[in-house]
Amino acid sequence: MTEVRIKFNHNKLRGRIIEKYGSISKFSIAWGKSKNTVSKKLNNGFRFSSDDIVEVSEMLEIPSSEIGSYFFTKQV
Repeated sequence: MTEVRIKFNHNKLRGRIIEKYGSISKFSIAWGKSKNTVSKKLNNGFRFSSDDIVEVSEMLEIPSSEIGSYFFTKQV
């Protein structure tokens, strides 16, 4: 049986990163992650952990009521 893996659209998150930090590279440095890791998370290669979501939301000043739209919008 094949594992079903839900993919999420992180375009809104990517836009917020650019808005707040100017680039994925600058954001990755501020977050303490490699640019490759951040890219993989944004492109569904790696999952965002619960801790990641809390940290990134705080860094990007995403209100808790909007977290779902940044991290859990299903890719169509």
